[in-house]
Amino acid sequence: MSQRRGRRLRAGAWKVAGDLPASFRYAAQGLAYGFASQRNFRIHVFTGALVFGLGLWLQLPTAQLAVLVLTVAAVLVLELLNTATEAVVDLAIGRQFHPLARIAKDCAAAAVLVAALSSLMIALLLLVPPLLSRLGL
Repeated sequence: MSQRRGRRLRAGAWKVAGDLPASFRYAAQGLAYGFASQRNFRIHVFTGALVFGLGLWLQLPTAQLAVLVLTVAAVLVLELLNTATEAVVDLAIGRQFHPLARIAKDCAAAAVLVAALSSLMIALLLLVPPLLSRLGL
Protein backbone atom coordinates (compact mmCIF):
# COMPACT_ATOMS: atom_id res chain seq x y z
CA MET A 1 0.00 0.00 0.00
CA SER A 2 2.68 2.51 0.97
CA GLN A 3 4.64 1.72 -2.19
CA ARG A 4 1.56 2.49 -4.29
CA ARG A 5 0.99 5.72 -2.38
CA GLY A 6 4.64 6.73 -2.95
CA ARG A 7 4.31 6.17 -6.68
CA ARG A 8 1.16 8.27 -6.75
CA LEU A 9 2.97 11.14 -5.00
CA ARG A 10 5.91 11.00 -7.41
CA ALA A 11 3.68 10.65 -10.47
CA GLY A 12 1.80 13.84 -9.60
CA ALA A 13 4.84 15.84 -8.54
CA TRP A 14 5.05 17.52 -11.94
CA LYS A 15 1.72 19.21 -11.22
CA VAL A 16 3.36 21.54 -8.68
CA ALA A 17 4.52 23.75 -11.54
CA GLY A 18 1.83 23.01 -14.08
CA ASP A 19 2.97 25.62 -16.57
CA LEU A 20 6.23 27.12 -17.77
CA PRO A 21 5.66 30.59 -16.27
CA ALA A 22 5.15 29.00 -12.84
CA SER A 23 8.42 27.10 -13.22
CA PHE A 24 10.24 30.34 -13.98
CA ARG A 25 8.56 32.04 -11.00
CA TYR A 26 9.76 29.27 -8.68
CA ALA A 27 13.28 29.53 -10.09
CA ALA A 28 13.22 33.31 -9.65
CA GLN A 29 12.10 32.83 -6.04
CA GLY A 30 15.06 30.51 -5.50
CA LEU A 31 17.44 33.11 -6.94
CA ALA A 32 15.88 35.83 -4.83
CA TYR A 33 16.17 33.67 -1.71
CA GLY A 34 19.80 32.87 -2.47
CA PHE A 35 20.63 36.52 -3.03
CA ALA A 36 18.73 37.76 0.03
CA SER A 37 19.88 35.12 2.48
CA GLN A 38 23.35 34.02 1.39
CA ARG A 39 26.20 36.48 1.86
CA ASN A 40 28.58 34.37 -0.21
CA PHE A 41 26.11 34.24 -3.10
CA ARG A 42 25.98 38.05 -3.12
CA ILE A 43 29.79 38.23 -3.00
CA HIS A 44 30.02 35.85 -5.97
CA VAL A 45 27.42 37.83 -7.95
CA PHE A 46 29.19 41.14 -7.40
CA THR A 47 32.65 39.68 -8.00
CA GLY A 48 31.41 38.00 -11.18
CA ALA A 49 29.89 41.25 -12.43
CA LEU A 50 33.14 43.07 -11.69
CA VAL A 51 35.21 40.44 -13.50
CA PHE A 52 32.89 40.47 -16.50
CA GLY A 53 32.97 44.28 -16.59
CA LEU A 54 36.76 44.18 -16.48
CA GLY A 55 36.74 41.67 -19.32
CA LEU A 56 34.54 44.00 -21.39
CA TRP A 57 36.78 46.98 -20.59
CA LEU A 58 39.83 44.98 -21.64
CA GLN A 59 37.96 43.99 -24.83
CA LEU A 60 38.54 40.29 -24.34
CA PRO A 61 37.49 38.10 -27.25
CA THR A 62 33.98 36.69 -27.07
CA ALA A 63 35.23 33.18 -26.33
CA GLN A 64 37.20 34.39 -23.31
CA LEU A 65 34.20 36.37 -22.04
CA ALA A 66 32.12 33.22 -22.42
CA VAL A 67 34.63 31.28 -20.32
CA LEU A 68 34.38 33.95 -17.61
CA VAL A 69 30.58 33.77 -17.68
CA LEU A 70 30.62 29.97 -17.45
CA THR A 71 33.03 29.92 -14.53
CA VAL A 72 31.05 32.52 -12.60
CA ALA A 73 27.82 30.68 -13.40
CA ALA A 74 29.33 27.42 -12.12
CA VAL A 75 30.19 29.06 -8.81
CA LEU A 76 26.69 30.53 -8.49
CA VAL A 77 25.03 27.23 -9.34
CA LEU A 78 27.13 25.40 -6.76
CA GLU A 79 26.40 28.07 -4.17
CA LEU A 80 22.66 27.56 -4.74
CA LEU A 81 23.08 23.78 -4.53
CA ASN A 82 25.03 24.24 -1.31
CA THR A 83 22.17 26.30 0.10
CA ALA A 84 19.65 23.66 -0.98
CA THR A 85 21.76 20.88 0.54
CA GLU A 86 21.99 22.72 3.85
CA ALA A 87 18.23 23.30 3.89
CA VAL A 88 17.42 19.68 3.15
CA VAL A 89 19.88 18.40 5.76
CA ASP A 90 18.45 20.79 8.36
CA LEU A 91 14.93 19.72 7.44
CA ALA A 92 15.85 16.05 7.78
CA ILE A 93 17.69 16.19 11.10
CA GLY A 94 16.45 19.37 12.71
CA ARG A 95 18.73 20.82 15.36
CA GLN A 96 20.44 17.53 16.09
CA PHE A 97 24.06 16.83 15.26
CA HIS A 98 24.78 13.94 12.96
CA PRO A 99 28.19 13.14 11.46
CA LEU A 100 26.67 12.38 8.05
CA ALA A 101 24.90 15.75 8.04
CA ARG A 102 28.25 17.41 8.70
CA ILE A 103 29.82 15.48 5.82
CA ALA A 104 27.02 16.48 3.43
CA LYS A 105 27.27 20.14 4.38
CA ASP A 106 31.07 20.22 4.36
CA CYS A 107 31.28 18.52 0.96
CA ALA A 108 28.72 20.89 -0.56
CA ALA A 109 30.69 23.85 0.79
CA ALA A 110 33.94 22.32 -0.50
CA ALA A 111 32.42 22.05 -3.98
CA VAL A 112 31.76 25.80 -3.92
CA LEU A 113 35.29 26.46 -2.68
CA VAL A 114 36.87 24.36 -5.45
CA ALA A 115 34.76 26.10 -8.08
CA ALA A 116 35.54 29.55 -6.68
CA LEU A 117 39.29 28.90 -6.59
CA SER A 118 39.20 27.49 -10.13
CA SER A 119 37.18 30.49 -11.25
CA LEU A 120 39.74 32.81 -9.68
CA MET A 121 42.59 31.06 -11.51
CA ILE A 122 40.73 31.24 -14.82
CA ALA A 123 39.98 34.94 -14.29
CA LEU A 124 43.62 35.65 -13.49
CA LEU A 125 44.84 33.75 -16.55
CA LEU A 126 42.42 35.59 -18.82
CA LEU A 127 42.55 39.07 -17.31
CA VAL A 128 46.10 39.67 -16.06
CA PRO A 129 47.98 39.59 -19.41
CA PRO A 130 45.71 42.11 -21.18
CA LEU A 131 45.52 44.23 -18.01
CA LEU A 132 49.31 44.41 -17.78
CA SER A 133 49.45 45.24 -21.47
CA ARG A 134 46.88 48.01 -21.08
CA LEU A 135 48.80 49.44 -18.12
CA GLY A 136 52.01 49.37 -20.18
CA LEU A 137 53.78 46.91 -17.90
